[in-house]
Amino acid sequence: MDRVRTRYAPSPTGHLHIGGARTALFSYLHAKRHGGDFIVRIEDTDTERNVEGADEKQMAMLKWLGIKWDEGVDVGGPYGPYRCMERTEIYNRYIDQLLKEGKAYLSYTTKEELEKEREEQIARGEVPKYSGWDRDLTPEQRAKFEAEGRVPSVRFRVPEGKTIVIEDEIRGTVKFESDGIGDFVIRRPDGRPTYNFAVVVDDALMKISHVIRGEEHLSNTPKQIMIYEALGFKPPVFAHIPLILNGEGKKMSKRDESIIQFIDQYKELGYLPEAIVNFISLLGWSPEGEEEMFTPQELVDVFSLERVSKAPAIFDTGKLKWMNGQYIKKAPLERIVELAIPHLEKAGRIQTPLDEEQKAWVTRLVALYQEQMEYAAEIVELSDLFFQDEISYSEQARQVLAEEQVPVVLKAFLELVQQSASFEPDDIKKMFKQVQKETGYKGKKLFMPVRVAVTGLEHGPDLRGSLSLIGRDRVIKRLHQVIDNVL
Repeated sequence: MDRVRTRYAPSPTGHLHIGGARTALFSYLHAKRHGGDFIVRIEDTDTERNVEGADEKQMAMLKWLGIKWDEGVDVGGPYGPYRCMERTEIYNRYIDQLLKEGKAYLSYTTKEELEKEREEQIARGEVPKYSGWDRDLTPEQRAKFEAEGRVPSVRFRVPEGKTIVIEDEIRGTVKFESDGIGDFVIRRPDGRPTYNFAVVVDDALMKISHVIRGEEHLSNTPKQIMIYEALGFKPPVFAHIPLILNGEGKKMSKRDESIIQFIDQYKELGYLPEAIVNFISLLGWSPEGEEEMFTPQELVDVFSLERVSKAPAIFDTGKLKWMNGQYIKKAPLERIVELAIPHLEKAGRIQTPLDEEQKAWVTRLVALYQEQMEYAAEIVELSDLFFQDEISYSEQARQVLAEEQVPVVLKAFLELVQQSASFEPDDIKKMFKQVQKETGYKGKKLFMPVRVAVTGLEHGPDLRGSLSLIGRDRVIKRLHQVIDNVL
């Protein structure tokens, strides 16, 4: 088998989308599984939609995900340039070849004429396609149009009566009839190549062996196959991966607010890149067996196109949160602390830079919640009780505080706190034992009143660690608030 070479070719029109990240990941995994090369190429021919700096941001997000490439705009390579608009001379050579061989022609149709033709076809109940009325203009006719100021595009001359057969690695055999495809533009009037032409030339010259991309590109493939054949290039192996649907089973739209769709947003929320990679690898691909948690290297070892489904993939936000939570639990505490600090600062809870004592306090705070955090930004809401001056008590909390043993327990605990010189978790443990000895109450009867009085909550992280972090003075204040105003 020839060396496996795959590519990811994004347009610099916005942020790295979940679908684009999956395409890049599948392409990367397939290449690395077979000891091949992965290339990143920028498809920037749609200049009206290009966003300055979008390509750098997309590549930064790919690197954050751990997807590295062997060739590209930033690392170079033997088949550059790797940006389409820097390759126009290359495209023009091949367009000139097609024009010379009669496989393409100059088309002088205006936008207004195209729209009129389209409307008339729709009115007749026909599928719109270019009629090719100017396929065989005489030199005199061309001269007349140019005298009118018309600037021609170049159209590919679609062969008539041809069946285009695609052997897709995922879809199987797919057939298209050329008679349903009108002659299409391969170079715009302003000289820019169109996507369907540039991608063929680039993939051929860069020796791409496998094109792995979204199912929505399948309709482009017959046009590209015809260009491959017209230029005498060998087509790559195509693999069109399934659509990604939202939780309601509808195709994900960039305007769909039910799902966070861009990789940089997940980074900002404090998701771990290896969790994102693990999750998107399962969008349309299923491993053998029941295991779903994989390291990046394990994904390289087990990934195969044979196990990519034709059926659409469902984006399950709940599963992504759960999976990220599993990775957070296993991550070093220091790493999660670093992810949490910006969110605490943004919420006005802390100010950076932190001194050693402050950093230690934040580390203990994050440690309390590491087991239950699903992403780092949650630390703000989870830890709210540590930053409140006043506690409000729900009806349920007041029911707990209305139990008969509560005044005795709280007053005994308050007295020990006021007498304490140290307020570390081990000190608090001794206080609880002393209260138990003095009052005879233990377990839920002892701990629940203290938790509810100090935090306003019936459930939460380790009580001794929580009280120590809240701090001796604040615990005393909250206990007084309950004893004086609630009981």
